[in-house]
Amino acid sequence: MNPELIQTIAINALPLIFAITLHEAAHGYIASRLGDKTAWMLGRVTLNPIAHIDVVGTILVPLASMFLGGIVFGWAKPVPINFNNLHNPKRDMLWVAIAGPGSNLIQCLLWAFLAKLALTLPGNSFSEPMYLMGQAGIEINAIFMVLNILPILPLDGGRVLASLLPGPLSYRYSRTEPYGLVVLLLLLFSGLLGHILFPLVDISVGLVFHLFNLQ
Repeated sequence: MNPELIQTIAINALPLIFAITLHEAAHGYIASRLGDKTAWMLGRVTLNPIAHIDVVGTILVPLASMFLGGIVFGWAKPVPINFNNLHNPKRDMLWVAIAGPGSNLIQCLLWAFLAKLALTLPGNSFSEPMYLMGQAGIEINAIFMVLNILPILPLDGGRVLASLLPGPLSYRYSRTEPYGLVVLLLLLFSGLLGHILFPLVDISVGLVFHLFNLQ
């Protein structure tokens, strides 16, 4: 196997697994706090990545994206949530949805702290891989955060928008969810998704790098 590919996998694996699993666990945790224990009872409110791994989305797709040299991308098994069990389904849906991207934002900052710490260490065999892993963690979590705040159902941004819209509009908008995946695929293959996603990711990464004074 190509040594550069092995290095890429080693640097990106941990940030990717955490980005995916913590994102899903955050949804389940907030849902459990707001009245829906479905994810909790099914063992999905956990930091154990095995509970969240989707063979295609968590393993095969990320490996393929690394091999092809594109952005590191993937997904986990969605956390089951019964919004009808929430104390106030329409309002609480917003907090459950925003928990996922919120977890990625927090992880961005934590990986930035690790990268900053690596820069303060004397040059050795650990400081450079630590910095590269921190950089990967920032970029991966920025991608997950920005992608998921797009206002397209079933993405988190779509659920936030559905929560904020007035009742009748929210209902009509929620009925677009079955077509959300088709919309995302059309945006992806047309190249429009990249034009939307990459500038926002670049801005997010740039802000974090500036905040922590990273190279």
